Parts: sequence; structure tokens; C-alpha cells
Amino acid sequence: MEACPFCAVVADPARARVVHEDAHTVAFCPLTPATRGHTMVVPRVHSADIWQMGEEEVGHLMGSVLSVGRLLRAVLAPEGVNIINSAGRAATQTVFHTHVHLVPRYRGDPMGDFWPPREAPRDEAVPDGPAQRLRAACLSSRRP
Repeated sequence: MEACPFCAVVADPARARVVHEDAHTVAFCPLTPATRGHTMVVPRVHSADIWQMGEEEVGHLMGSVLSVGRLLRAVLAPEGVNIINSAGRAATQTVFHTHVHLVPRYRGDPMGDFWPPREAPRDEAVPDGPAQRLRAACLSSRRP
């Protein structure tokens, strides 16, 4: 089994350009950033993706994302910020340790648009079908 590069950063923060650490997370700038200020936030405890984490763990992760993102916006003043979490190969996840990208966006940056064109074909004949099924599932899973 291949060693997890993000677990290596957690174990030895000197291996990366760490910008924030707390009891639950480490945030660092990747070696090949997508844009100026691109930062990644990872939980200290290994999980392959966000779906393997408990709600409390996700809360700590997102709290750090919010804190680091606010500082990133204050220091670099980007025109926008993408907050990206990919879970699974089909979602372009390549390192299987949960992580969140904070990608500052600037006019003309190399990220470009990543949403499909508005004319993209729909995956179902009835566009409201997925929304109806999701709403039914959410209603049935509500806690009393």
C-alpha cells in the first residue's frame, strides 16, 4: 500500500509550506498551486474522503476551511475563491486523504471555467426527477 502524502505532512509539517495548524487540521500551500495562494486543508486523522468522516470531524475541518479562507481573502484580496472537495475518482480525487482546496480566483487565472455549458444534456428525461427523489429522501431521514 502506498504511503499517504497528506499523513506525511501531518506527521512532519516541515515537509510542506504550512500556513495553519490546530488540534484537528493542517493547512498548507501545495507544491504546484493552481493559482496564487492556493491552500489545502486536511484533517489530522486519515480518512479516504469526507464520507468516511463523522459530523464532528467534518465540523472541525469546515471550521478551519472558513478560518483559513477568511485570512486568505484578507491577505491576498482575490476576486473570488473556489472551495473544492472532491470525493472519489470520478470527482477527480487523486490523493485519498480527505482534503479541501481553497483556490483564490483572479480574472484570467489558469483555472478557467469548470462548470459545463448551460446547453449540457440532462441526465434524465424529467429534470425535476432527481430533485423530487432527493427531497423525499431528505424528508424521510429527518430526525425528530
